[in-house]
Amino acid sequence: MMKMRALALLLTLVCALSLTGCASAQQKKQTAIGFYLDTVITLTAYVDDAAVLNDALEECGRYERLLSRTVEGSDVWRINHAQGQPVEVSGETVELLETARQVSALSGGMFDVTIAPVSTMWDFTSGAAVVPDADAIAAAAKLVDYTKVKTDGSLVTVPEGMMIDLGGIAKGYIADAVKGYLVGRGVKSAVLSFGGNIVTIGMKPDGSPWKVGIQDIDKPTGEYMLVALNFGGSTVTSGIYERGFEADGVYYHHILDPSTGWPVQNELASVTIFSDSSMWGDALATAAFSLGTEAGAKLIEGIDGVEAVFIARDRSVSVTSGADQYLAQ
Repeated sequence: MMKMRALALLLTLVCALSLTGCASAQQKKQTAIGFYLDTVITLTAYVDDAAVLNDALEECGRYERLLSRTVEGSDVWRINHAQGQPVEVSGETVELLETARQVSALSGGMFDVTIAPVSTMWDFTSGAAVVPDADAIAAAAKLVDYTKVKTDGSLVTVPEGMMIDLGGIAKGYIADAVKGYLVGRGVKSAVLSFGGNIVTIGMKPDGSPWKVGIQDIDKPTGEYMLVALNFGGSTVTSGIYERGFEADGVYYHHILDPSTGWPVQNELASVTIFSDSSMWGDALATAAFSLGTEAGAKLIEGIDGVEAVFIARDRSVSVTSGADQYLAQ
């Protein structure tokens, strides 16, 4: 049922993305859809052979088997079950952990892949609307500390009792990797949707930028508040409307404060990051949201080639100094 709901969500999003454009005489628009990392993934490209896209989906499956916290035998699963002992992992996993460490340091720990002891206590997808025990959350939050993840070449060590979850950065990494794979296969025009991560290759066949709808925070999925332009890079949005539930009149969303274990409470409803790297965009969207508009904008302004749009719960919009170039007028 979750896959069917996700597929319906995807089809709505595809309609909102305005992927229209004149295909070249030699190639036609083709699409492949898969379900990986609890996300419906759609790859749309102008290619002669749709098998290229199906091969790219196989790459998604390979990365899921490598990076998923819940897939037994994955790098992350083995790290989390090593009882504090070093684990030899792939270069991809090390790269992700090192990037995550950088974003954690830049954000003062507001992005932290060791959030798993806390995040596994929350269920934002089943509709059960159960708030975890406050004492249990407090105890789990004490196990969240990115500085204790150690890497030494291909060896990763996490203290016993701690766990990592790459869910806040892995989709972006995989999106970048799939983009690279498709470029290597000769694809020159494509849009890749990984849920809230949109990555494009080149421009549309007519030479215009891709258009990406930024979800209206108060309306059903697929209705957008702003239209962003993508010139062959990454557009990542993280918002409180993506996953959450209401209990006793309080709305609990999936973006958790690593220091408390509770959903972040600030003025924001969503943050959209424009960047070349979707891996960085993925992590920075969470970090900037967690910091709030002022501190989040300061974080983004300090990183070259990255811009952001902040949408507050009162529907006010704030942007970083170079973000206007990415917004359709």
